[in-house]
Parts: sequence; structure tokens; C-alpha cells
Amino acid sequence: MAFKGWMLLLGGLVVVAVAAAVLLLVLPESVEAISVRWEESTHANAESLAFTFWEEQGLGDVPRQCARCHSTPGNRDFLGADGTAAGTVEEAPERGSVINCSACHNPPAHELSRVSYPSGIAIDDLGASAVCHVCHQGRRAGEDVRQMTEGIEPDDTSPDLVFINVHYYIAASTWLGGEVEVGYQYPDRTYVNRYEHVPDMQRCVECHNPHSQTVDPEKCSPCHVTVVDRGDLSGIRIDETDYDGDGTVEEEGLGGEIETMQERLYAAMQTYASQELTPLVYADRSPYFFIDSDGDGEADEDEIDDRNAYRTWTPRLLRAAYNYHFSQQDPGNYAHNARYVIQLLYDSLADLGEQIPVELESLVRPEPYEN
Repeated sequence: MAFKGWMLLLGGLVVVAVAAAVLLLVLPESVEAISVRWEESTHANAESLAFTFWEEQGLGDVPRQCARCHSTPGNRDFLGADGTAAGTVEEAPERGSVINCSACHNPPAHELSRVSYPSGIAIDDLGASAVCHVCHQGRRAGEDVRQMTEGIEPDDTSPDLVFINVHYYIAASTWLGGEVEVGYQYPDRTYVNRYEHVPDMQRCVECHNPHSQTVDPEKCSPCHVTVVDRGDLSGIRIDETDYDGDGTVEEEGLGGEIETMQERLYAAMQTYASQELTPLVYADRSPYFFIDSDGDGEADEDEIDDRNAYRTWTPRLLRAAYNYHFSQQDPGNYAHNARYVIQLLYDSLADLGEQIPVELESLVRPEPYEN
């Protein structure tokens, strides 16, 4: 009887332990824990350029066209959470606001499912990701490039041509790919649409913590066994195709495939510019493309200056530059929609190859995803 009693007690303790563990899994995080995550996020970084630019420019307010993503009052105004009409910002808010809880936690944000993109295309079925897509989509699209270059011969320069900046952290437009046409999509080419991940990893907040924006690699490791920490994420592959033609498949993931394609496109752009126009270099600072004054192919400190901005554009070079920059503005593009990004880089290379020697035989243009 004593033994049986101990066994019953032990069994009861196991049940209690399991129940406690389940509760920990299903109970929401405390406000304190959420606050800590948010404070460590980029949305809360009051010192970042996203929230200090206006002060550096001597502006008292955040311009209306910027406010929906760079200010909580502006975001709420755009969503209609302040009682005004949704879809516009009626009044420029004062600078100094980061993106806080009330930007995402309000009835219009919770009900939002339809979002319009810079191409003018709207998507309806976004669910909980919609509020993320409002800002992480960019501000320009391939259609802007098409309109600017229309009527100009591919290799003619024009003072009407200027570099078009898609903007930053454009994960939503990368993920949706050809559905929203934010990349410059060449005529007579077919582009992949959204990247359908596994069923429970389809929305932004299913991969990214909604408060810290970070990705927990443990969510990926059950399927991608090589993933141990965040640094391993770019090494993930979805197939064994050597898109970049460098002969390394097992040694690199889709992040490496994209990086090599970027290097090849950049080299081709520099060759085209040097042979046909004025040498150019790229730097991670607006306006991004600069004159390579000494012709060494490197973006030297004295060349990265607004007064040295590149201005000798042709339609062919501008299209390639837009797609190159597009590929640089989503650090997680290898996970969001690698095939779409590689298609844009490949087609930009092929277009330059009509004017300069470009080796395409070893490269592979991605096929559509299998449904």
C-alpha cells in the first residue's frame, strides 16, 4: 500500500508538472516581458536614423508622406485609429515618436487585411501580417522605373533620368514577389509570386517575434537541421540548384547564392558604366550611386558625397541599379523570397549582356514554386 501510495503521489506530481508546462506555453507573455522585448527592438530605437532624420534636417515635424512609418501618431492617423479617414495622414506629427504599442494594438490595425503597394496593386488576404506590410513594402516600384525610362533608347543618357530608391526594409514586397511588382520586372518575363512557406510559418509574426522583430532559430531547426543560431539562417536551402554558378551548393545557402549574383551584377554595372558612360560605385548611403572619380572600383570616403552623386544614367543602367538596390534592402531576402530576388538579378544581368559581355551560361534562372 505504501508503494502504491508513493506511485500515486509521483504520478500526481508528474501531471501537475506537465499541466504547468502547458500553461507556460499557452499563457501570453507578461506586459513586463513584452516591454523588455520591445525596448530592444528597432521600433523602439529613438537614436536610429528612422526617428532622428527630421531633427538632422532641421525639421520640426515628420513630413506627412513619411509619418505613417516613422511616427506612432502618423501611423495611427494612416490607419484611421485617431478617428480620421484611413489611408492618408491628415497632419504632419511632431518628431520624436518611435513606433510603440498603440501603433499596432488598436481596432483598425487588428481589422486590417487589405494593403496597397507602391505599384498600385492591393492584396486582400494578409490577415495578421497586414499591419506589418503597411510599412515594410518600400515607397517606389518597378512601374516608376518603367515610366521614367519610357521613350528613351536603352543606351542613351538623359538629364531626366535619376536613381529611384525603393526605400528600406522591404520584406513584404520581397515576400509577395510578382504579385505586387515592386521590383523592376522586365517585359516578356514571368516572375514568381509569394513564397508559400509551411502552413504555420506564413505570417510575419509566425517567424518574427511581434515585439522584438527577431527570429527564433529553434522554430526553423525542426525542418532545417543545420540551423543552430541566427547566423545559420542564410545557409538554408530549399533545393540543390546552383543558381549563381560558382560550383558551391552544399557549402552555401540561398543567402550565398544571392550574394554572388549581387556581386556579378555589380561588376557588370561597373563594366557597362566604365565602357559606355562614367565609372560608378555603390555605397550604403543615399543617394547610393556615386561617380568613381579615381576609377579604382571602390567607394572611397571622398567619393561618397551628395555632390558626387551619379547622374549619367541610361535606361539599361537605371533598371539594373534599381534591382541591385532592391536586393540590398531586405536583409532577409533569402528567407522571404529568394527566387524572386535571383530572377531580378539574373534578368538585370541578361539585359546588360545585350550591350557588354556577360557570362550567363553557368547561371540558372529560378523556376516558379511548386504548389
